[in-house]
Amino acid sequence: MSQEQAEATFRMLRWHETGGEPVCPACGCVAVYEYRTRKLFKCQACGRQFSVTSGTTFHSRKLPVRDYLMAIAIFVNAAKGVSALQLGRDLDVSYKTAFVLAHKLREAMAADQASYSPRGHVEIDGCHVGGHVRQENRKEDRKEDRKDRRLAEHQTGKRRVVVVMRERQGRSLPFVVRSEDEAAPIVAKRVLPGSTVYADEAAHWDALHARFETHRINHGFAFSDDGACTNQAESFFSRLRRAEYGQHHRISGIYLPFYAGEMAWREDMRREDTGCQYERCGSDALHHPKSRNWCGYWQRHVC
Repeated sequence: MSQEQAEATFRMLRWHETGGEPVCPACGCVAVYEYRTRKLFKCQACGRQFSVTSGTTFHSRKLPVRDYLMAIAIFVNAAKGVSALQLGRDLDVSYKTAFVLAHKLREAMAADQASYSPRGHVEIDGCHVGGHVRQENRKEDRKEDRKDRRLAEHQTGKRRVVVVMRERQGRSLPFVVRSEDEAAPIVAKRVLPGSTVYADEAAHWDALHARFETHRINHGFAFSDDGACTNQAESFFSRLRRAEYGQHHRISGIYLPFYAGEMAWREDMRREDTGCQYERCGSDALHHPKSRNWCGYWQRHVC
């Protein structure tokens, strides 16, 4: 793909409603003319100059547009995610550039999750991520020498809990808390009234009985009981675990919400073909505003 073709693709992804014709991001005016000598547009109403990436996730870009399209293609083609080191090698850019670019895409993917409210039949479950404790390097692997990582004395203080609310045959909504019992008030606030909630036998989910019809499943005896299960929530955790073990190896707690949002997007889009995922990710990135988390990240700029 040439740079001109990449520019045309970016224009179609961002301004699909107008057939790729530019629209001023400041005032929404369609009376825009293009400079012949530079890849810039100027609004005839407000006089603002802008490019195809102004005010988007790729605001203040330094790479060619074609490289960003390649990054999106590589990113969505990896079913279990892609590490920043691998993305950097594929794009021939530094680790820092690939790290920020990947997180910008994750932020754009999960942008609409903050305003989404599950409804209907909703499965709820949590999993612990981070706070890795290494086992003893012993020649004989005896049971008494193994460390139970669930115990408080074997925690590093960095462990976080990803709790997911997932509609059956619908979308996934993850969020991160320090302990699973902190999630019950969040679930009660986000799930719409009249919904049916499915959860495991943990005592902190008892608080949901007053607000929803609940079905509980004791995982000590079975994973499904007469239709009551959390298997779709577990499917999301399986994808998150595969990304952690196979790609990233360690996920810090401060970045965990971005990785969880990415895996929720991948889980919800798993039935779509790669081309549809490519267009959706590109559209999400070009309709998402300038990132307040990642713009100037390595320079420690406060946006």
